[in-house]
Amino acid sequence: MKPTIAITAGDINGVGYEIILKSLINPHICEICRPIVYGNAKVARQHAKTLTEEFHNIQWNIIDSPKQAKDGRLNLITCYSDDTPVQLGVSTPEAGQASFKSLQRATGDLQQGLVDAIVTAPINKDNIQSDKFQYSGHTEYLTHYFAGETDSLMMMISDRMRVALVCNHTPISQISEKITIENILAKLAVLNKTLQVDFTSRQPRIAVLALNPHAGDNGLIGKEEQEVIRPAIAQAQEQGIWAFGPYSADGFFGAGQYNHFDAVLAMYHDQGLAPFKALDMSGVNFTAGLRIVRTSPDHGTAYGIAGKNEADETSMLHALYTAIDVLKTRKQNTELLANQLVVEVKEVKKEYKVEKFVPQD
Repeated sequence: MKPTIAITAGDINGVGYEIILKSLINPHICEICRPIVYGNAKVARQHAKTLTEEFHNIQWNIIDSPKQAKDGRLNLITCYSDDTPVQLGVSTPEAGQASFKSLQRATGDLQQGLVDAIVTAPINKDNIQSDKFQYSGHTEYLTHYFAGETDSLMMMISDRMRVALVCNHTPISQISEKITIENILAKLAVLNKTLQVDFTSRQPRIAVLALNPHAGDNGLIGKEEQEVIRPAIAQAQEQGIWAFGPYSADGFFGAGQYNHFDAVLAMYHDQGLAPFKALDMSGVNFTAGLRIVRTSPDHGTAYGIAGKNEADETSMLHALYTAIDVLKTRKQNTELLANQLVVEVKEVKKEYKVEKFVPQD
């Protein structure tokens, strides 16, 4: 059975609708899933007019509930009114409100089990802020919504590498206080599990990056490596996690050492994402550690090219494919565990008859 994928429209003044339209016009998408866009058909048509003629006559199947979604159709649930103003390339309060309404409705349907996974188009982390949304991004919002205090993990994945973060959207001035043994261990545990469960690495190898230049140079340029990161790696190894490091980030990426690991744990956002995006801008943002599946393209609203038919949909396509792949892998793992062969080992005891030894004359 095809999975039902919720696709939030994101900021209506950015490239969200453009990359969604360019992805969904690919007939293969409707062959492998049942997509539902959470947004507004009139707004979608406004964006379609900025693209080539093939997009001008896209027909939406307007529905009220995911239960009404049809195979082979581009389904859409209306989340905000037709008169929501679109100002391409501009951050506005209305765009922020619309992006939250889209996310809120899709998240609710995901919570109820009406959709199988969620793929989120880019939002503006500033204009979306309100009494109902006080988070630094999708990852933090979804973690609070679905896991409460449970750890999640921001993870970027591509064919080249997988990079996860200890600190997501943390100001540079606050990073060092977040780098604790407990936090690193928690992130390593989530990363190790998701690599096994979602990406079928039976015994994953994880590289841990240093915080300071040159991995601290034995405390000369910072003591976090000696006092925090190395002890965390040692404790992780005691727990059966194959974690190695800490590695100096510049040499690690420059020498291509990431090719020898299943994933990399970076200490903060730009340390991991700058080299990741320099090597591959078609990667996927995956939220690990939650019971739900969420992916997104690895870029932002791109106001500078909104409405110019210049946005590349590759990352959005990869986000859709990744969500479907992870759903399939989790289902296969569940079935394997349910049907596993239980072998009962019984101890076999042999009795030996001891005869009295009688010496012969």
